[in-house]
Amino acid sequence: MKAVHFGAGNIGRGFVGLLLHEAGYEVVFADVADTLIAQLAAADSYSVHEVGENPAVRTVDNFRAVNSGTQEAQLIEEIATADIVTTAVGPHILKFVAPAIAKGIASRAAGLPPLQVMACENAINATDILRESIVSSWDEAAGSLADAAVFANTAVDRIVPNQEPGQGLDVTVETFYEWVIDRTPFGGAAPVIPGATFVDELGPYIERKLFTVNTGHASAAYFGFEAGLEKISDAMADEDVAADVRAVLDETKQLLVSKHGFSYDEQEAYVQKILARFTNPHLPDTVHRVGRAPLRKLSRHERFIGPAAELAERGIVPEALLGAIAAALRFNDPADAEAVELGQILADSEPAAATERITGLAQDHPLFAAVCGLVEERKAEDVAAPA
Repeated sequence: MKAVHFGAGNIGRGFVGLLLHEAGYEVVFADVADTLIAQLAAADSYSVHEVGENPAVRTVDNFRAVNSGTQEAQLIEEIATADIVTTAVGPHILKFVAPAIAKGIASRAAGLPPLQVMACENAINATDILRESIVSSWDEAAGSLADAAVFANTAVDRIVPNQEPGQGLDVTVETFYEWVIDRTPFGGAAPVIPGATFVDELGPYIERKLFTVNTGHASAAYFGFEAGLEKISDAMADEDVAADVRAVLDETKQLLVSKHGFSYDEQEAYVQKILARFTNPHLPDTVHRVGRAPLRKLSRHERFIGPAAELAERGIVPEALLGAIAAALRFNDPADAEAVELGQILADSEPAAATERITGLAQDHPLFAAVCGLVEERKAEDVAAPA
């Protein structure tokens, strides 16, 4: 069995690649980073260090590597003979890997089972996004894409922090992980991946992860940044920050229980597990890394505005989420392009225009006025700040 995995970074090697390897697949890593591809090509194995409760070291071997930017013909051949294609490249990069995947699918020999394609990204229904880009690149002369490939959405969760210098290909990750896959597109031919969970309805699990893990993690980063703390674990050790994060997750819990039918006790147990993960002192995760890209995190269907908007639509004022949104608006990291752009939008636009641009909320939405008020307060802080 063979899997082609796009994205040979820390998440690719320490999460998806690891689970595919442990499921018995030969893994072909595809990436545009020359140095990384050269390291993988020269290595026989690498280690994944799981830290936290029940720590372990897992060895990954039986892999190869191909440069997806300069070795297209080889990449297409690998895809044409693969069983599975997965990605961990970031939602915005999916459109760039789609043409090669389309060519690989079109090159598959007659009689092969459909290629199983899964995007493992921090985005809702990322595989649908990838599929749309593949459709745009599909050559109709190659026949029916629906007959040649199966596309399944997934929800992925594993904290993989910035790595310490000198680790090489080795990766440090938390012990916890979750890879939930929609089984329905596969019919009766779902892949056997012991580390993954297959479900008949993925939507609730995607939102549970996004509105608990991602919302909570980013909240810890932004509240921690405001408190002048450097590491996520330090932020969660601060009583005020921990209380603020807990309040945010109480609000998202209320939404998830009401909307998706998770039991209160089940969601509370999930929240407790997530909070414990954030406090893991063995993960050198920083508020700057977790807080980066605030514009994406503040966009309409993401981890803050998404649940806050739904609560507002239900007549509930999401006070804790609004506090997290306010903290995100204050995230100021000159090394982060989106943080710089956010500051520029706040400086150059009137509050209503800035709110629309940052959040995607319409002015008649029940959440708009509250968020616009936060934007106005943030702009006033900049005006009042000494030159």
